[in-house]
Amino acid sequence: MSEQKLRVIGLEKGFTLHNQGGLRLPVLHGVDLAVAAGDCVVLRGPSGAGKSTLLRALYGNYLIEHGHVLVRHEDRVIDLATAPPRLVLEMRQRTMGFVSQFLRVIPRIPTLDIVAEPLRKLGIAAEAARERAGALLERLAIPQRLWSLPPATFSGGEQQRVNIARGLIAERPIILLDEPTASLDDRNRAIAIELIDEVRKRGSAIVGIFHDLAVREALGTQDFEIPHAEAA
Repeated sequence: MSEQKLRVIGLEKGFTLHNQGGLRLPVLHGVDLAVAAGDCVVLRGPSGAGKSTLLRALYGNYLIEHGHVLVRHEDRVIDLATAPPRLVLEMRQRTMGFVSQFLRVIPRIPTLDIVAEPLRKLGIAAEAARERAGALLERLAIPQRLWSLPPATFSGGEQQRVNIARGLIAERPIILLDEPTASLDDRNRAIAIELIDEVRKRGSAIVGIFHDLAVREALGTQDFEIPHAEAA
């Protein structure tokens, strides 16, 4: 049996709309999920069901109101519901990667350094990190003439390929994906699918949102339907 990397138990999350008189908007209720090494769990549900909210809760971006998010971090299991911020940041460096639909980076930093940054934070030497970054960028069809430039002026598809390279370069045990191929053409989508699947086969546990049916079928090993949250 594969090692369990991530487990969600009874997760609940909602939002209070203070500009609407404190109206309570429930989003997630009773979420139970287990993800093992080599799994790619596809989150399913209609728009507004809470797929992105669940991903952000798994990454520690949202306060967990009830329940537990248990993450295997190196040789121990950490509950994100009670983990201190410093430990959450450490887990993001070493254990959990997140690839969103948009590239958010510091302006004026060269693309090669942006992609290499996660490896540098792990203590890998600059030359080795840049070499691995270059190999990923080349595979994702980002021309070498662009590597020394910041990606702000790149096309949407180019920026997203940089985003994928940056998110996958460190090969963390848990990878969260929020529509990573949404802005890619068919050729580059196929390359991204291949890279993500290679990471999964090497043992990463993946949870993702993929609206494209072909991407879901290519990557998913199991589906997870978001439970319906009843209004209070």
